[in-house]
Amino acid sequence: MRFLHTSDWHLGRSFHRVNLLAAQRAFLDHLVATVRAREIDAVLVAGDVYDRAVPPLAAVELFDDALHRLAGLGVPTVMISGNHDSARRLGVGSGLMERAGIHLRTDPAECGTPVVLADAHGPVALYGLPYLEPAMVRDTLGARRADHAEVLGAAMDQVRADLAGRPTGTRSVVLAHAFVTGGAVSDSERDITVGGVASVPVTVFDGVDYAALGHLHGCQTLTERVRYSGSPLAYSFSEADHRKSSWIVELDADGAVHAERVDCPVPRPLARIRGRLEQLLDDPTAARHEDSWVEATLTDTARPHEPMARLVKRFPHLVSLVFDPDEGPTRSLASYAQRLRGRSDQEIAEDFVEHVRSGRAADEQERAELRSAIDEVRVDDMVAEVAR
Repeated sequence: MRFLHTSDWHLGRSFHRVNLLAAQRAFLDHLVATVRAREIDAVLVAGDVYDRAVPPLAAVELFDDALHRLAGLGVPTVMISGNHDSARRLGVGSGLMERAGIHLRTDPAECGTPVVLADAHGPVALYGLPYLEPAMVRDTLGARRADHAEVLGAAMDQVRADLAGRPTGTRSVVLAHAFVTGGAVSDSERDITVGGVASVPVTVFDGVDYAALGHLHGCQTLTERVRYSGSPLAYSFSEADHRKSSWIVELDADGAVHAERVDCPVPRPLARIRGRLEQLLDDPTAARHEDSWVEATLTDTARPHEPMARLVKRFPHLVSLVFDPDEGPTRSLASYAQRLRGRSDQEIAEDFVEHVRSGRAADEQERAELRSAIDEVRVDDMVAEVAR
């Protein structure tokens, strides 16, 4: 049986205020085309379908269109909710959708109830384990403690118990949305440490032929039978080096796994550049980044004048500007109280300007504007005192 394993679509998410709806639509076009061209038997979506619990209407419409197209191909889809999704909202209508081959698994109480498919070699049981928030599902799953390892372990106990009662030779697949020990993280995954230690051991998935994981955005192999597909699009610059892809996974007659990566369409490459402003504007080697989404880190000791406007002329898709001076202020920093002692409001204000500009002091005009502002505040304070 041949599966397409994907996850972390995050429909409705933007990239540094850049709307990604067109890129997400292009990915779903690619997914449907791959299902058709590669004769996929089932699609596995391991959570975080949406980027937030109440997604924008455009994201819901995109999701609806994707489900209609997959159902139209007659290819079953098994989908779980992730930590970004609202399980209740995503699961609305699941009973009706199941008749069309769309199997939404959002209820923790159903972890041990599989979707059963079959091929020429016999049955395959697919178990959907939605994201399990420890404090909320501990009692439902009968876990001893409210932490991630315990609740996921309890869910897997239900999977293994159900599998043990099925015909000999039944192959098995689990979909789960979790942080598994050994996985590489990025900046764009929401922290799930609430409820204890976030990570769970890979051994929790022992006993099944394949675990299709979601949550981490990098495509990665923890073992031959336990893999993350990663997100189809980059959602932070920490993913600049990711190769965005899905897995095509084949289970043979004995449950052996054969996996192949299928690249996702890239709307625009990501680039991180670093240096002083004039260097970045003049560096001929940076020409390859002129069509990329760019994060520029400026190392100038003092903030240059209008750096964003100047950089955008060369890098029109610059979306992030960071300041990280090579050299900080030369004066040693005493405690805040020590630096304030005996200093006037004017001096304190001028010191603040120098600090935020990494050592460049206020000029005469700026000092005059600070003095005027401080005088106005003093007058207002005196008027208020008289009124009291």
